[in-house]
Amino acid sequence: MSIEELSSYIAIDNNIRFGKPCIKGTRITVGDILQWLSEGISIPEILDDYPLLKEIHIKAALSFAARREEIVKVIAAA
Repeated sequence: MSIEELSSYIAIDNNIRFGKPCIKGTRITVGDILQWLSEGISIPEILDDYPLLKEIHIKAALSFAARREEIVKVIAAA
């Protein structure tokens, strides 16, 4: 799946979670997903705890975070 296709699962709305990037149709932020993964919570556990999420949403969150990291590197180098 392409980066563009994955990014279609992420929404930024100032009225939802103060404009943090969220999985579309939820209030679950990219940061929430990253935090859970960093705490050692497995993808199947996350999906069990949050039935609205699908594995593709986890991949979209990881892709979004990776792209954001690249943007920060480019800006810092400029």
